[in-house]
Amino acid sequence: MVPAVQGADMDRISFGTDGWRATLDTFTDERVRIVGQAVADHLEAAGHDEPVAVGYDARETSEGFAESLAEVLSGNGFDVLLPERDVPTPLIAYGIVAEGLAGACMVTASHNPPEYNGVKFIPSDGAPALPAVTEDVVSRLAEPDLLPEDERGEVRRHDFVTPHAEAARDLVDADLDGLTVAYDAMHGSGRGVTDALLESAGAEVRRLRCDRDPTFGGESPEPSAEHLEELAELVTDPENDIDLGVANDGDSDRVAVVTPERGVLDANLFYAACYDRLLETDSGPAVRTVSTTFLVDRIAEAHGEEVYETPVGFKWVAEAMGEHDALFGGEESGGFSVRGHVREKDGVLMALLAADATEAEPFDDRVDRLLDEHGHIAAGKVSIDCPDDRKEAVLAELEGHIPKSVDGHAVAEVVTLDGFKLLLENGSWLLVRPSGTEPKLRVYAEADSDDRVEALLAAGRELVEPLV
Repeated sequence: MVPAVQGADMDRISFGTDGWRATLDTFTDERVRIVGQAVADHLEAAGHDEPVAVGYDARETSEGFAESLAEVLSGNGFDVLLPERDVPTPLIAYGIVAEGLAGACMVTASHNPPEYNGVKFIPSDGAPALPAVTEDVVSRLAEPDLLPEDERGEVRRHDFVTPHAEAARDLVDADLDGLTVAYDAMHGSGRGVTDALLESAGAEVRRLRCDRDPTFGGESPEPSAEHLEELAELVTDPENDIDLGVANDGDSDRVAVVTPERGVLDANLFYAACYDRLLETDSGPAVRTVSTTFLVDRIAEAHGEEVYETPVGFKWVAEAMGEHDALFGGEESGGFSVRGHVREKDGVLMALLAADATEAEPFDDRVDRLLDEHGHIAAGKVSIDCPDDRKEAVLAELEGHIPKSVDGHAVAEVVTLDGFKLLLENGSWLLVRPSGTEPKLRVYAEADSDDRVEALLAAGRELVEPLV
């Protein structure tokens, strides 16, 4: 192997919580090939000689970057499987396990705007790479060092869609005959995948933005309320007689749902409803992040189950799901997985589970019942600008400024799993933690009303902003 790259090329490659993402002036073919060599060296050092998958999303540049990665990996002796077209990230993760692969690279910037792209490495278990793996890959960044042509691996196209769809149908045995679902692909890789899966289970599907547009209509393929107005209008209009709306982000690892009465549903309520549905036919603990609702804990307690709390980031959810044989795991940002599936967030599978839950009991009715049984919850979050190099110092200062009460309620406990989570005596909580993807601090709150959430968020701002 040639010596590790020094200087500007390596310095511009920065792996965050979920791989490397950057704007296209930085995310160049030369640097992508450097990452490909690092992945090849990592796999070789770990003793892998199985084939490697390289997937890609619907961005204009993604297939070309994927082909460059495939060339580098094959040039290091690995056979490479490329999808037949752009595909959701969870399909590649599932394919790793189903095909017994060494791992995969996925070219995607997920929900980032179209001027971004990214790449992440997925290990052989199909779960997100933990820091030790990512750090090893980064330590091996180097210029490609390729074998002679006759010693290189084979690159071929592979169907990643059909095996995943069959596994999803086996895992969620849904009969959706008579159910009408509106699906918004946001021009991303879920088009022709999530909608086809729903139709295969018997649903009537009405499609929005299910054509490929590498610019995503000029906006970020982020399934947030402000980006799902058309879907919400369609589903909440009673004349349309739609039972459920579903949207995926750009690479379909996350999901958002829209209900006839609530519009775009808070992901905390989605988590609670889906866990409740799974508990109707199965048992097992749940895993959630520190920023995710305590409603999950109340549902689990009612069924005699445990809940395990993790830092924010699906890699930690996935790790805990494996350790505790969890039935369901997820986070309030819209990423979830189910026992029996790969431990990677899967917005395609979650669309099918949401439709199955709706078929069994209308989603709004299910949420109403859960809130009646376990108490109303409201949640919210705000962001505070904070340079990355100030985050650690701000949190250190915050440790000495933890108040004895917030919004008139005593702080009963402080959880330091990820930032500072202040548990209040009335059951509400306030969380301050650093963003892993942006130069910001996040402030989260949960209480029993929207007004109390706003009061907690305001108190959080007053606590943190003087320290930034």
